[in-house]
Amino acid sequence: MSSSFFTRRPLRIALIAIVGIASITVARRVVASDHMDTPEVELNPRMDINDVFAFPGSAPDRIALVLTTSSPIAGQSASFDPNVLYQFKIDNTGDAVEDLVIQVTFDGGTGANQKYTVRGPVAPTLTGMNSSVVASAATITGNVGTAAGSASAIQVFAGLRADPFVIDLEQFFAILPDRRPSTGPLSTPSTATASAFRSPGVDFLKPFNALSIVVELPKSMLQPSTDAAAKFGAWATTSR
Repeated sequence: MSSSFFTRRPLRIALIAIVGIASITVARRVVASDHMDTPEVELNPRMDINDVFAFPGSAPDRIALVLTTSSPIAGQSASFDPNVLYQFKIDNTGDAVEDLVIQVTFDGGTGANQKYTVRGPVAPTLTGMNSSVVASAATITGNVGTAAGSASAIQVFAGLRADPFVIDLEQFFAILPDRRPSTGPLSTPSTATASAFRSPGVDFLKPFNALSIVVELPKSMLQPSTDAAAKFGAWATTSR
């Protein structure tokens, strides 16, 4: 993995390839992307999980987990919230309760001076949203914007990357005007009556970035057995 690993086009291709490899579930039982779509989220962008992805890694026996947050970000400078615990949660027994967690925290720096610490995968001290940092877990540390770890074990990247989600947001707000934000360039009501997306559409998020956490590791560290057909569920949470 390199700092250029998580880019727009490779991610789209990899998402197609994930079918049949892992069973992906989410905590709120939804499949939609989330991008600043409630007033509470607008006030807490670093806690807003935009998307969670799982796709094949750099070798057949590896998998990459991706969490994006804080989109849309304009420019090349942004920092994670050092007071937020970012977590991937893994259920490998089929009961929709996490058996393993991968926890990511950040120090108090900003931008490229910020450092990340990754713990796990390890059994959580508590399950559900009331999670706490697992102090005894093995850790990987690195600088935001760079990759750390081992290509044969766990490898991590955290920092800005192009937001892979695609949406014609201007047309979306014309179709559903009640979802329009109260401030910003998209807050002006549209005079057009719309019932469908435009063709061709306009990818509103194309110029913007998201803060991304990418963890690539052997699938054997997440699955309960070496059975090639074994499945697991993966989702993510943020908490203070």
